[in-house]
Amino acid sequence: MFTVIFFVVVALCIPTYALGQTSDGLFSQSTLPIVVVSTTETINADEKVMATLKIIDNGAGNINHLDDPANDYDGYCGIKWRGNSSLSFPQKKYTVETWDAEGNDVKASLLGMPEESDWVLLAPYNDVSMVRDVYAFALWNEMGHWGPRTRMVEVVVNNEYMGVYALCERIKRDKNRVDVSKLKTTDVEGRDVTGGYILRVDAFDDTDATFTSKVQGVGTSWGDKTITWTVYYPKKEDLQQQQMDYISQYVDDVETTIAAITPDDETLEEPRKLIDLGSFVDYFIHTELTLNADGFKRSAYFNKAKQQKDGTGGLLAAGPVWDFNLAFGNCNFCNADNVEAWVYQGCETNPTPAMWRTLIGNTCFRQAVSERYTELRQSVLTSEAFGNFLDAYAEELGEAKDRHLKKYPELLASSSSQGGQGGGWGWPGWGWTWPGWGGQPGNIWFAAYQVSSYDEEISTMKEWFAQRLAFLDQSFLLDQPVTASIANALQIEVQTSPFAVKSNKALRRVAVYTLAGTPVEVSGHLPRGTYIVSCEAEDGSTLARIVRRN
Repeated sequence: MFTVIFFVVVALCIPTYALGQTSDGLFSQSTLPIVVVSTTETINADEKVMATLKIIDNGAGNINHLDDPANDYDGYCGIKWRGNSSLSFPQKKYTVETWDAEGNDVKASLLGMPEESDWVLLAPYNDVSMVRDVYAFALWNEMGHWGPRTRMVEVVVNNEYMGVYALCERIKRDKNRVDVSKLKTTDVEGRDVTGGYILRVDAFDDTDATFTSKVQGVGTSWGDKTITWTVYYPKKEDLQQQQMDYISQYVDDVETTIAAITPDDETLEEPRKLIDLGSFVDYFIHTELTLNADGFKRSAYFNKAKQQKDGTGGLLAAGPVWDFNLAFGNCNFCNADNVEAWVYQGCETNPTPAMWRTLIGNTCFRQAVSERYTELRQSVLTSEAFGNFLDAYAEELGEAKDRHLKKYPELLASSSSQGGQGGGWGWPGWGWTWPGWGGQPGNIWFAAYQVSSYDEEISTMKEWFAQRLAFLDQSFLLDQPVTASIANALQIEVQTSPFAVKSNKALRRVAVYTLAGTPVEVSGHLPRGTYIVSCEAEDGSTLARIVRRN
C-alpha cells in the first residue's frame, strides 16, 4: 500500500506540459529522436534529482513530434549536470540514470543500445560540427575496442529547447561495455583480487579513491608534476583496502618498468608481462591523431581484466576513450591549434604521464606503432572515410543542426568578427574567449578558430584531418612493398612475425589475396619486417616461405 501511495505522490510532483512546441518557440518536431526531461527540482552538478524521461522515436525517415506519445522510453530518471569547465556553458551536459518511481536503478535499452541504467547526454556546445566525440568513439570501436555507442537526439528540458545532443553509453563495467570481471568485496586475495578494475587519470575530488604515481609526469615547467590515478571501478565505497593495495602496486610496477626500458630494447619483454601492448599502441595512435588537448592526462581510462587460471592475461589495457570536444584542431591551448604538435610531450596545464614519451622513444614500440598505423591507413584512417562520416552525420542532423545554431548563435562568427580558419590550426592563433573573459562578445572560450556556417566547419575539419594525417605519415607510415612469386597459387596469405604483433598474440593477418592462374606475383604495401608467406597450390598442398624486407 505504501509503495502505491509513494508512486502517486511522486508522479503528481513531476509536471507535464502541453508540448505543442517549446516555450521559446524554437522547436516542435524533428527527424532525430526527441528526449524530453521534466522535473520540479533544480538540476545541479552535485546530486541527481528525480525527473520524468520521455523518448520519442518513430523510426528513420519519420517525423517525431514533441507531443507524440513516448514510444522508446517513458519513465523516471535521475539527472544532474556533468563536466568541469563546461559547467559554465549555456548548453549543459547531463548524467542520466533510468530509475523506477522510488529512485532505484532500472536497466533500459535506449534507442536500440544495450540495456543499462547509466547514460550520458553529451552537449556539443563548443563543437560546431556536433560530432567530434561521436567520431572519436566510433573510430575506437572500428580499431577493435569498445567505444561508447551514440545516437544523435534533440533535447527539451522543462519545456525549454536545449539543442542537439549525443545520447551515449556511460563508461561502466558491463558485458556490453567495459567487459571485465565483477570485483566483489570478498575478492581480496589470490587470483580473485587481480580484476577487474577500471582506472583513469583525470580531475578528482574527495569522493574518489586515488593513489599517486611514483614516476613524475612531463610537460609542465611549473607546479606539481605528480600523476594522480583514480580507481573508477569499483566505487570508493565498495573498494577494499587489499584491492587498492593490489591495483596501486600494479600500476607502480607498470610505470617503473616502462621508465626503466632503453630506447633500443627490441622486445619490450618486461612491459609485455604487465600491459596489453596492442591497446597501448592503438591508444597512442588514437590520441595523437585527434590532437586532443586533454589527451593522456584528462579522461584517460585504463582497464584490467582478471588473471586466467593458468596465470596468463590480467594485463593493464589502455582505454576506453572519452572526451574529444577540444580535439581535431578545435582548441587554442596545449599546442592543439598546431597541426604538427605531439600530445605525448605534454604542455603547460596538467602533467602528462611520462610512460607515453618513454614508450614512443623505444624502437620496438615505435615500430609497432608504425606497423599498426600503416595498416589503419589502408582502412579506417583515410581522409575519404573521415569525410564520409562527417557528410553522413550532416545529412542525419538535417534541420536540427540549424535549430541548434539558432539556439546558440554565438557559436558562429558574426559579420563583425573574424571568421573562417583565420588564426586556427597551423598558424599563430588568435584564439576566442567566452564573454566576460576578455574576448569579443559572442566568441567561444578555448576555440582555435571560428566559422560562419556549419558547412564551413565541416570543410575546415576535413582539411585539418588531411593535414594531420600527412604529418603523422611522415613519422609512422611504412610503404615498403613485399613481393612473392609463387606458381600455381590459388590463395596466398601474408602474416607478420611475432616481432610485429598488434597485441600479445603470436601472429596477425595483414592481408589475404585470392588469386587464380599461373605464374602469380603478389604485391602488397606492408611494413618492413619478416613475413611468413604461405599459399595453397592447385593440388591442395601448402607452400610456405620466409620473406625478409628491410
